[in-house]
Amino acid sequence: MENRRKFIAKAAAGMAAISVPKVLYEFPAKGETKKIKLGKDNIILFQGDSITDAGRNKQNEGYNNPSSLGSGYAFLAAAAMLEKYPSLNLKIYNRGISGNKVFQLADRWDKDCLELKPDILSILIGVNDIWHTLNGNYSGTLEKYRNDYIALIERTKAALPSVKLIICEPFAIPGVKAVDDRWYPEFYGYQRAAKEIAERFDAVFVPFQKVFDEGIKRAQASYWTGDGVHPSLAGAQLMAKAWLDIVA
Repeated sequence: MENRRKFIAKAAAGMAAISVPKVLYEFPAKGETKKIKLGKDNIILFQGDSITDAGRNKQNEGYNNPSSLGSGYAFLAAAAMLEKYPSLNLKIYNRGISGNKVFQLADRWDKDCLELKPDILSILIGVNDIWHTLNGNYSGTLEKYRNDYIALIERTKAALPSVKLIICEPFAIPGVKAVDDRWYPEFYGYQRAAKEIAERFDAVFVPFQKVFDEGIKRAQASYWTGDGVHPSLAGAQLMAKAWLDIVA
């Protein structure tokens, strides 16, 4: 009887393996997250809009400086890296600017990215590309966002072929002040575009929307963001932790 049970169990396992669609085997195994490897004397650059800017002092363009890093996730992530890896002599910059959309990153890219020659470049952009269309201050489209973003990354890779890219998912918290029904379903397209661009250019993708979706299971949405877009201090720490999860 025992041998018969073992036979049935093995047969069932075999049938399951045959019937499971192949696509399931193409996902990384649990815990097998793609990571960015830090190196000696690496230059790390955070780029984006106000979420990255976080009130940084734009008169101070130095690295590893609390004033120049702002008070958001970039500052928190930088502090953690500098504490953990003192022997690496990292140089960490923040060049996020409030209100920016992709085309505005492109307008300042030579000075605020290429001339810094980052080894690791992290970009979070997209929320203004939709938000400013909703408030009538911009006439952009999802197609423009995607095309401008692709052109920006192609330009970056041409100038800095060895740069390691991190593309962060634009996120929003529905039902909190600025984020209402007008955002959806279009905003999902911006998020998909960011992920597709990350895959196209072999960048590491940081799923910030999932991070906040998990956060609101533990505390109300307004605890993590005051307006649905800009993180609170707690929200910034959520982001920093998620960002640091992809750095080794």
